[in-house]
Amino acid sequence: MEARYEALRRATEEVAAVDAHAHNLVEHGSAFPFLRCFSEAEGDALALAPHSLSFKRSLRDIAALYNCEPLLEKVEKFRSAEGLKSIGSKCFQAANISVILIDDGIAFDKMLDLESHKAFAPVVGRVLRIERLAETIINDVSVFLLFLSLVSNQIVALKSIAAYRSSLEINPNVNKTDAEDGLRKELTGPRPFRITNKNLIDYLFTCSLGIAVSLNLPVQIHTGFGDKDLDLRKCNPLHLRAVLEDERFAKCQIVLLHASYPFSKEASYLASVYSQVYLDFGLAIPKLSVHGMTSSLKELLELAPIKKVMFSTDGYAFPETYYLGAKRARDVVYRVLSAACEDGDLSIQEAIEAVEDIFRRNALHLYKLNVVNGSINHETTIVGDSVSLSSVEEDVLFVRIIWSDASGQYRCRVVPAGRFYEITRNKGVGLTFAAMGMTSFCDGPADGSNLTGVGEIRLVPDMPTLVRIPWSRREEMVMADMQIRPGEGWEYCPRNALRKVTKVLLDEFNVTMKAGFENEFFLRRKLVSDGVEQWVPYDNTNYCSTSAFDGASSILQEVYSSLKASGIIVEQLHAEAGKGQFEIALKYILCTLAADKLIYARETIKSIARKHGLLATFLPKPDLNDFGSGSHVHLSLWENDQNVFMGSSKDNFHGMSKTGQQFLAGVYHHLPSILAFTAPHPNSYDRIQPDTWSGAYQCWGKENREAPLRTACPPGVPLDLVSNFEIKSFDGCANPHLGLAAIIAAGIDGLRRDLKLPEPIESNPSDHASKLKRLPQNLQESVEALSADKVLHELIGDKLVTAAIAIRKAEIDQFAKNPGAFNDLIYRY
Repeated sequence: MEARYEALRRATEEVAAVDAHAHNLVEHGSAFPFLRCFSEAEGDALALAPHSLSFKRSLRDIAALYNCEPLLEKVEKFRSAEGLKSIGSKCFQAANISVILIDDGIAFDKMLDLESHKAFAPVVGRVLRIERLAETIINDVSVFLLFLSLVSNQIVALKSIAAYRSSLEINPNVNKTDAEDGLRKELTGPRPFRITNKNLIDYLFTCSLGIAVSLNLPVQIHTGFGDKDLDLRKCNPLHLRAVLEDERFAKCQIVLLHASYPFSKEASYLASVYSQVYLDFGLAIPKLSVHGMTSSLKELLELAPIKKVMFSTDGYAFPETYYLGAKRARDVVYRVLSAACEDGDLSIQEAIEAVEDIFRRNALHLYKLNVVNGSINHETTIVGDSVSLSSVEEDVLFVRIIWSDASGQYRCRVVPAGRFYEITRNKGVGLTFAAMGMTSFCDGPADGSNLTGVGEIRLVPDMPTLVRIPWSRREEMVMADMQIRPGEGWEYCPRNALRKVTKVLLDEFNVTMKAGFENEFFLRRKLVSDGVEQWVPYDNTNYCSTSAFDGASSILQEVYSSLKASGIIVEQLHAEAGKGQFEIALKYILCTLAADKLIYARETIKSIARKHGLLATFLPKPDLNDFGSGSHVHLSLWENDQNVFMGSSKDNFHGMSKTGQQFLAGVYHHLPSILAFTAPHPNSYDRIQPDTWSGAYQCWGKENREAPLRTACPPGVPLDLVSNFEIKSFDGCANPHLGLAAIIAAGIDGLRRDLKLPEPIESNPSDHASKLKRLPQNLQESVEALSADKVLHELIGDKLVTAAIAIRKAEIDQFAKNPGAFNDLIYRY
């Protein structure tokens, strides 16, 4: 079982976590001693009882981290010798925490301020504890502190500990008069005082919910177990139903902390029936036994959507508490999700996605964080009685909402960051139907596309794809989904088409496809002669030329760094055979992600070239007398984290499994039709010629670079097997989502009909020209093949295929009549 779930284990260990609820660290020498972590003093919920299961386990974990004996005195000796900076770095590096959201409502001796925590995690946000704030205001008789607290320190959420002070039986209808009477009673007591009057607490609570709604801030609520001054009977989150049913607070996102233990089932129920309820399992993990932690998390996931469950360490005072919370959470999440896979509740890929959601994405989304540049960008402040988003625009000015149309061009609508985070991120922006019917030469819909200026869709940001733009640091970009109405994908949306066929592949065959793209492109420099502007090759070198790479190294270094900052992994880069031509190969990943990242990669390459006064073009054949550029894609099939395209000793057809052969046979059979998506422009066919490594004949071969379909045996794969196949007839004019959707649709047909491959071609296909069929030699031929291909019409969607065909026909007509118009395409691709 362990080997089967290795990818899940790796994902759980490697995800850079968002710690959504923790407390301040303290300096060495604080009156709050480290040994308090391991005591029963004051009935402290934060402490680990010396004889508990969690105490013994935690002590061993810390000792192992410090490479010392598992004795308290040995650990304490190591801490004293190393100092806070050293042990903090060691603990947080091992914990792999990228963001900390700190509730600074507990006043420790010598506690660090928020800014000091950035020495250990790049991004730190503040959670404002409302009861603590109210007590501070009253004790210091300084209402200005309220304003100061709200406009500073990057507040990302409010928090209530009403459970400690009275109970979670909040009266949402408590009135101001009762609250004032409660305050007067509190003020007659000694100072400093601790708010305990229920009417006052309930009033503060409901007022805070109202403020949270106006500021679009989540509210964290202590639920379940805690210190001994807490009445556990009144900390059941079901007591909050009166608040949850109140229409005034229906839009307030409420986070139930600590897994609500021992009321985890009740919390899961609330999250399943109330859209505004979210769950956080910090403190329950790591305080409980392994069985207790596992049971509690399982109970949370019984009913609650995975998108609503979040990790936190509930770390406090000492770096070790953060480390223990993160380490144990990763172990328990792996244990629970692998069991869910074993039971059939999740596929391994779905479990890996759940890891990203639980440890990172859910918190980034809920707390409106953008951490690409080490900052929190959605920061709301109060100015008078209104909400100001000016602080957002001090960091990020614009957000580009990006889509790729059916002609393979990348387009964007740009929204000021303040408006984006306030409105657009949820509601999207309008776009005419005509936008998906446009061609490479005209911003109007092609005849026969059935798309006109009548009708509008919504471009809805897909927030997990949001990244800071590395070459323009005050901007972000995000991929868009096209929706005809909220939550309903438009049938012309390329991303939706790819998701649709991917789901069919998974549902029918329990298989997913991964893709890795090779980006070939030309660099051009501007030359002005006699007042005429020309774009000429950046250099005049040959394939893998060292001097070519050296000459462009500074540009390629910047491209690499920018791609890395955007989460795009580069595996290789080199000079190609054309004049000024280069290639950047990207790591294979799930095909839906690969298509998005390909768009970001090309945007990056073109923009950084432009920054250096150059032009980068992915056009297949910008110079008819030079080599062409492709966007070769390497594809593999996966089931439960196993490469099932690859053969085995018992299942081997030229290195492929039966599943791999059937899938590839489908692609082979439909390849003429697929070209209408992967080589979608008349210029594409100037590139696809015999003897140019572009795949001109309908055939396949093992490690045959002249074949359009090449099975590959990369280093590390046994020589009698192949791990993936490459499609060479894929170029930079293709919409990557539509190209991959066509390939998957063809593969599905191969699997459904148990199609067989012919024998491979093991030499140059040109040598077999009399026996082999040429692939379409022009766009017209591929369009004719697609028009007759019922399988692609059915699986991709007849309306989308019809629109694509209309666009291709318009391109054919335009460039047949105006061959010189090809020269302008370097600006579009």
